[in-house]
Amino acid sequence: MTKPLNLVAKQVMWNRMISVVEEQAQALIRTAFSTSVREAGDLSAGVYDPQGRMLAQAVTGTPGHVNAMAAAVAHFIRRIGQDNIFDGDVYLTNDPWEGTGHLHDITVVTPSFHQEKLIGFFACTAHVVDIGGRGFGADAESVYEEGLYIPIMKLAERGQEDRAFLNLVRGNVREPDQLIGDLNALTTCNEIGHKRLIEMMEEFSLSDLSEISEFILSNSRRATLEKIAELPQASADGEMTIDGYDTPIILKVSLEIKADRIICDFSGTSGLDKKGINVPLVYTQAYACYALKCAIAPEIPNNTASLAPFEISAPEHSILNALHPAPVALRHVIGHMVPDTVYNALDKILPHTVPAEGAGTLCNFQMSIRPRTDQVAPANTRRAEVLTFNSGGAGARPTLDGMNATAFPSGVMTMPVEATEHSGPVIIWRKELRPDSGGAGQFRGGLGQFMEVGATQGHEFDFSAMFDRVRFPARGRQGGASGGATTIARSDGQAMFGKGKQFVPHGARVLLEFPGGAGYGKPSERSPEKLIRDLQGGYVTPEDLEQSYGLSREQINAMERSILDSEQ
Repeated sequence: MTKPLNLVAKQVMWNRMISVVEEQAQALIRTAFSTSVREAGDLSAGVYDPQGRMLAQAVTGTPGHVNAMAAAVAHFIRRIGQDNIFDGDVYLTNDPWEGTGHLHDITVVTPSFHQEKLIGFFACTAHVVDIGGRGFGADAESVYEEGLYIPIMKLAERGQEDRAFLNLVRGNVREPDQLIGDLNALTTCNEIGHKRLIEMMEEFSLSDLSEISEFILSNSRRATLEKIAELPQASADGEMTIDGYDTPIILKVSLEIKADRIICDFSGTSGLDKKGINVPLVYTQAYACYALKCAIAPEIPNNTASLAPFEISAPEHSILNALHPAPVALRHVIGHMVPDTVYNALDKILPHTVPAEGAGTLCNFQMSIRPRTDQVAPANTRRAEVLTFNSGGAGARPTLDGMNATAFPSGVMTMPVEATEHSGPVIIWRKELRPDSGGAGQFRGGLGQFMEVGATQGHEFDFSAMFDRVRFPARGRQGGASGGATTIARSDGQAMFGKGKQFVPHGARVLLEFPGGAGYGKPSERSPEKLIRDLQGGYVTPEDLEQSYGLSREQINAMERSILDSEQ
């Protein structure tokens, strides 16, 4: 019989489990083929008990994957069946409603056995560059057009890989080697997690995870409830208007803090869109929970119990609760705006707690590159799918400036120019911070970026835009100014749009200005020292100091002289 564990041992094992899944995530980054995983970190990893309850998640990853994946493993158990789970099995899906929200995310789940007994599961998710269909974009009018659908099924049974399934996948995607490589990476990282977990169990003479699971879940729930109990019991409404596809989208939330839970109801939110920007409820829940945890209990590790007190709902057939077969490929464009909508309400209950609005959604685009068709293309031209992740600025915080070119709430990293250019015949002609894009305030919003992209000689491409904040830039708080809006144009003067697939001919480039975060507090209260630093760093121009901060030309000249004197 296993001897009961003391509190110190339980806490050590809890920390060990977090480190196990972090190694699992790092292994995925090192072995994945897709740049979205290797360079941007668009992934998640976690460990679960035999009932499918998430016990620990990797620090590396994005909330949309992790918090959505918290509910996914229970679907796997139900679909596969308890009697059909064997040692050596590997399961997978990209079901948007039972995975993480769209077909481009593949979730792989592996049962973990110890001493011939099922002790839990490891799961991981990665965004793949291509899954077939129309390609990554908002243009589909149903999920059937968006790519290859993989129901919850076995990729391997008792260690035997399903070759027929892999051949089917290869025949339906544009980058088959890349996708199969990602599937192998997902499978391998779960294996690494399993090995490290077994090492820990043998070290502490554990036969199962029941005792440590109960410790993790009970303490996480208790700690979260204690944090909620400290808050005022009150309610407030929040609202945000964002670009949408053809018409603006309105997000509404009613937030209520009770003694033992927080309720977010998104009634009043816009209905389904005809294009692929709709959001399955699991993704809405993921980002609403994340927003609340960041504001209220950021130090409590993420698991099933720490997420449970946050109750998130949205009406069926609203844009935040899209049902099958709604198109959902770009669910992140809307879903990443959920935290700022929640904060619009929470700020009325807990002032000086949450940041101003930021860029929100990632500034993603995908280039489908091919040999030019207007004349004979050179022999060395080729086809390629290049997906790049970029960020606008984050909103200013109650005591700090916003972070430049930083993705909040997703946490996905901006991809290096070198990695993007290595992935296909693409040239990044310009990528730099965008002065004056951070909203003015006592604390300035984070800057967006300039970007200029094109294909190499002999190529043309389709540019799939996935942007927002074109018509509705980030709003400031407590008197702070709005951030800069998104702009998109073509080098030959042809108009372009913030969303949708658009043709770019040979020799033309796409010119992008990504949005800035909004300011916090009145601009008149920003200290002269910070304004001088902003001017010296090129974050603001003299014209912006005059227009946004109300400085006279004499004051600005004095600042410039002070900068020159300090450099001499």
